[in-house]
Amino acid sequence: MPVAAGQGGPAGPAGPPEPVPELLARLVRDVPDYPQPGVMFKDITPLLADGAAFGAAVSALAAGHAGIDKVAGIEARGFILAAPVACQLGVGFVPVRKLGKLPGPTHAQTYELEYGNATVEVHVDAFEPGDRVLLIDDVLATGGTAAATAELIRRSGAEVTALAVLIELGFLGGRAHLPGLEVRALLAL
Repeated sequence: MPVAAGQGGPAGPAGPPEPVPELLARLVRDVPDYPQPGVMFKDITPLLADGAAFGAAVSALAAGHAGIDKVAGIEARGFILAAPVACQLGVGFVPVRKLGKLPGPTHAQTYELEYGNATVEVHVDAFEPGDRVLLIDDVLATGGTAAATAELIRRSGAEVTALAVLIELGFLGGRAHLPGLEVRALLAL
């Protein structure tokens, strides 16, 4: 059943559409101690398996982002969300990949994780100067990956208009690493 942007998900058996935050709370599964002990992984595969709910989440991520030129998705689950958001907005999709995963010349940005360092890359010709870019990921946790990706996009000559995520883990303080960047989370925990 089609759902208007930001309006909610599929209707229950006897009622109005379920609000997107409730869909996410119901369909995103917690996996303890993955990928390492002490981490509570947010598994979005049950959401992806529900076509109507997935569509509602994509519509909600796209809502309010008119006037952009590209949508960038952070590897790997950000790809799953960003590509359909780009299609819905009628703009191009740019994958932001882990080090060594893109052929050809790239810009790279290294950042710190809770448990080491990581590097993200984008093709040098992925953005035109002045492009307005919506950045998409599944979860905002500590903000390191999003901050590095935003810097990478800016170094490419483009402007990051906002970060849109399914879930924000507010207790990890990720927004503090994204000063001046609009952050929209469909569900804040």
